[in-house]
Amino acid sequence: MRKLMKRRIVLSVLCGLGIALPLVSQASAQPSVKSVPPPPPAVDKPAPYDGQMARLSEILGAVQYLRTICPASGSDEWRKSMNDLLAADTASEPQRKQRMTAAFNRGYRTFAAVHTSCTPAAIAAEEKYRNEGATLAQEIASRFGN
Repeated sequence: MRKLMKRRIVLSVLCGLGIALPLVSQASAQPSVKSVPPPPPAVDKPAPYDGQMARLSEILGAVQYLRTICPASGSDEWRKSMNDLLAADTASEPQRKQRMTAAFNRGYRTFAAVHTSCTPAAIAAEEKYRNEGATLAQEIASRFGN
């Protein structure tokens, strides 16, 4: 009887090991699940005219500031022009929009640091930048426009 009991215990242990061993071997035979790295963030490809657009954005910012200290008709039109430009050219590209907005702000702040009141130099700078902006906008439109 003791022998029979020992056999049952041994068989139980062996059966238990027999069941456990394939599970262990199956677990070790399966490739470990590796986490797939997330795809890299979408990178906005620069347009061939991004440099010119950045310059135009800077000019729009400068003219916007100069028009606030030297009031002229349509002083808000420059900010509106910048918003229209951003909406048309960077609607689905947040990084490009951010770069162009930064250029606009840079132009605005640069002139805010230099000109604190309407002087003949501020009026001349506004006219010069307005002309440069118009020329640049025309060049971009004629070269890259559809």
